[in-house]
Amino acid sequence: MTTAPADSAGTLAPAYGDKVIAVESAGSEPIPESERHGGPLQLLWTWASPNIEFATVFIGVIAVLFFGLSFWQATAAIVLGTALGALTQGVLSLDGPRFGVPQMVIGRLSFGHRGNILPAAANGLVAGVGWFAVNSVSAAFALNTLTGLRPLPSLLLVVAAEILIGFIGHNFVHVFEKYAFPALTVIFLLAGVWTFKDAHLGGGGTGGGIGGFLLAFSAAWGYAAGWNPYASDYSRYLPRTANKARTVLYPALGLFLSVTVVAVIGAASATIVAPKDATPTAAFTGHLPGWLGDLVLLAIILGAVSANALNVYSGAISIASFGLNLPAWLSRSVLVVVSGVAGTAAAWASLSDAGAAYEAFLLVIAYWVAPWLGVVLVERWLRARVPQEESAARLTDRSFTNWPGLAALLIGVAVSVPLFSNQEDYVGYVPEHWPSFGDITPVVGFAVSAVLYAALRGRFRPAAVVRVVPDAD
Repeated sequence: MTTAPADSAGTLAPAYGDKVIAVESAGSEPIPESERHGGPLQLLWTWASPNIEFATVFIGVIAVLFFGLSFWQATAAIVLGTALGALTQGVLSLDGPRFGVPQMVIGRLSFGHRGNILPAAANGLVAGVGWFAVNSVSAAFALNTLTGLRPLPSLLLVVAAEILIGFIGHNFVHVFEKYAFPALTVIFLLAGVWTFKDAHLGGGGTGGGIGGFLLAFSAAWGYAAGWNPYASDYSRYLPRTANKARTVLYPALGLFLSVTVVAVIGAASATIVAPKDATPTAAFTGHLPGWLGDLVLLAIILGAVSANALNVYSGAISIASFGLNLPAWLSRSVLVVVSGVAGTAAAWASLSDAGAAYEAFLLVIAYWVAPWLGVVLVERWLRARVPQEESAARLTDRSFTNWPGLAALLIGVAVSVPLFSNQEDYVGYVPEHWPSFGDITPVVGFAVSAVLYAALRGRFRPAAVVRVVPDAD
């Protein structure tokens, strides 16, 4: 008898290959070797372009204006938080070429087939609705400022472009990010030069202290690590022979450089007095010369579309990874449209108070991603010596369970959020009594879930799953 190869579990229209203008037919099933193409370098711009946008600028803005940090304190928090999130992005990208499936499908190894539905649903909601709404709002404000078009029509124009890119699929997403990258880079670097020229970098902040630093760190880490549940979605078409070092390096580098540079520009812009009653995007461009301000507004729109192409695509992929017997007509591309419509409704609802909504959203992302990541990384470490055939078989085995993973995830959230959350609407026990703690919910959640899972997983070892197929004659 033999073990079934990883490719045998999934099928893909053989004509897709590396075609760009073709609707991708694959969902969450393994990508056959015959359809693998591309190289690790494409992951550089795929993870850089989506972060050269206004949502990233606002990380720096809230660190200074909301969390009370000086420019240099904000920069330190941004660099540290982003570096940690980018590192794990690179590590998780390795599993794309290895298994040929999306990140949420790989999560079945950590949570079991049914247990994985919970984190996959959370990611579908955060990506396809939450992030989609956040970025669409910033693009709508930019279009409104640039053209005078009302916010709602501006929003509808933006989301139509975002949904179209995600609908076409994987190859078109990569190509769109490739050509958006140089334009976004040049425009934001020019804006950065003008911003630093007018900024007041020597200010001491407004007393954010260690609590403000931890809040800014959590926001930066939550933003960068918020991409982690998508990591292998965009590396799963790479050949199994793809260089491992480059598969780690390029996504990590693209994510780190883009987030750090753009967020630091945002922190510098927050030291400049903004025009009265300006929208968030108008406040960022208010000190720029007219021609550059218009270019930045165009870049904000392009950057938001770049980010949401990934968000709506991965949101749909997360839903597809539930492993449910969905109707044939409810394909990945249709799920993109469904997800985009829900995200549009959320964006419309948040147009009136985008700044406060974004601050809360950044921290909430980290609340669930941190425990999820703790479990996933421990499972990855424990499975390092397990034969790939065994792991691949478990990904498609509906009877496979791993209750310690789901238990560790839920307990990590249940312990960290009530005790350490520091939100406008809810302050946990620790920051309520000791405000200097800021918000260390993600750190606690990660540690609790990782340690608990390592302990439980050592006691509970699921039986190996081996699929048996007849030997060839």
